[in-house]
Amino acid sequence: MMSQSKSRITAIGTYVPERILTNADLEKMVETSDEWIVQRTGMRERRIAAPDQYVSDLAIKAVEDMVERYGVTVQDADMILVATSTPEYSFPSTASRVQSKLGIASTGALDLNAACAGFVYALQMADGLISGGAYRKILVIGAETLSKITDYTDRTTCVLFGDGAGAVLLERDESSAGIIASVSGTFGEGGIHLYKTALSEQMDGTELKSGCLVQNGREIYKWAIRNIPDGVRALLSKGGMTADEVDWFVPHSANLRMIEAINERGPFTMDRTLTSVEYRGNTSAASIPLALQLAVDEGRLNAGDHALLYGFGGGMTYAGSIVKWTI
Repeated sequence: MMSQSKSRITAIGTYVPERILTNADLEKMVETSDEWIVQRTGMRERRIAAPDQYVSDLAIKAVEDMVERYGVTVQDADMILVATSTPEYSFPSTASRVQSKLGIASTGALDLNAACAGFVYALQMADGLISGGAYRKILVIGAETLSKITDYTDRTTCVLFGDGAGAVLLERDESSAGIIASVSGTFGEGGIHLYKTALSEQMDGTELKSGCLVQNGREIYKWAIRNIPDGVRALLSKGGMTADEVDWFVPHSANLRMIEAINERGPFTMDRTLTSVEYRGNTSAASIPLALQLAVDEGRLNAGDHALLYGFGGGMTYAGSIVKWTI
């Protein structure tokens, strides 16, 4: 019988577009203020993709940043998983565009749509494929161009979203398990609270607004603070760890006030929480790798640390993993 393989993260890279959208800029677009935005979201800036810049472009730049930082090669990757809710095409997949532009000769390529939980879901999927022995080296990417589906006349949502991408390389390592434990779940009946229409303009008999992203922030906030703390505790239990044994909590950077409320009800404090929200905004599937990279750059996240990643959002779906950081 084949023994189970193990996987670990061996490199990380990120990219955000050059254009900065500040709270002052938003004051000129809708009825809002810097004070109002900071008080309710903790956000000060977000990055916005150029008109001719799409999610595969951001994903590729994140991979290129990873290669430059760590000197790794991706030409022998045997799978590319891209978590995104904003592909430039329904098909071909974003992952296949990444494969083409990077010139990887022979690799599987798959997009995964789990909204803001997408990056952690992709990480879990990659770990399962490697642990099962099917693959040995997988590119996992979370990338979004949410600005392209945001209604900039809606003051309740346009202040929230930004664009960015993060990539990690997950590789087989027989001696070290980087992914210690994982959980996931879905409350599909809450899908009506965060959506963007495609082929259908109704959901369970309710007519939808077509076009841009639509979010019921109040309902999402209530769902998150009611469910995420218990989910975090369940993940710790599954991993056989206490909160004190985890160095960093890395939730989806949806909104700083929401994260604070989750921590008030959960086992972590804000001084042990990594986010990317203040100067990146809500970047959905990209927010967790962006937070990890910021922490690495600041010297906060180091080899040997344990990080609890927890994505949650549209669906309503969630995915959490405890990761031993080894780079």
